[in-house]
Amino acid sequence: MSKTGINLAIFASGNGSNFAALIRAVRQRKVKASFVILVCDQPEAFVVERAKKAKVVVILVKREDFARREDFEAAIIQRLKYYKIDLIALAGFMRMLSPGFVKLYRNRIINIHPSLLPAFKGAHAIRDALAAKVDFTGVSVHFVDNQMDHGALILQKKIKIISTDTLDSLEKRIHALEHKLYPEAINKIL
Repeated sequence: MSKTGINLAIFASGNGSNFAALIRAVRQRKVKASFVILVCDQPEAFVVERAKKAKVVVILVKREDFARREDFEAAIIQRLKYYKIDLIALAGFMRMLSPGFVKLYRNRIINIHPSLLPAFKGAHAIRDALAAKVDFTGVSVHFVDNQMDHGALILQKKIKIISTDTLDSLEKRIHALEHKLYPEAINKIL
């Protein structure tokens, strides 16, 4: 089979809306990927069902099955090498990758985060932006380095926080922007 694009691994641990958006973009040829796999550490995560429905290869690697983090990551790396993965897109993968893993895939791991980094790092960025009563928040796509929600920016877009926003309404608008921005960012780095 001739390669017409990248081999993409999407790492996710939860609902998988960004996973679904990326798969849609690949299928609509908005992202040039030859092959896509899902790497997940939570077998009960809804993203697994999304992947199965989309007929995407699912790699389940549970952290608790390994005595050491290095062994957990080695199992993932073995699969990434088997599938000849060119790029890793983190999409709600709620684990920090070790410096050794990041070094091995330097400049080939990207992450999407629901804020205008460096503001509001961490797992509750949307809630934190709303609580801070800032005028704007947004979405950032960046290369992964050894710090949480840090690394060279690829793309950023902002959203105005409106006075009637609730956590739910702001999350919906942020997620809609993420679904557009992540494919754009992947194409930009390709």
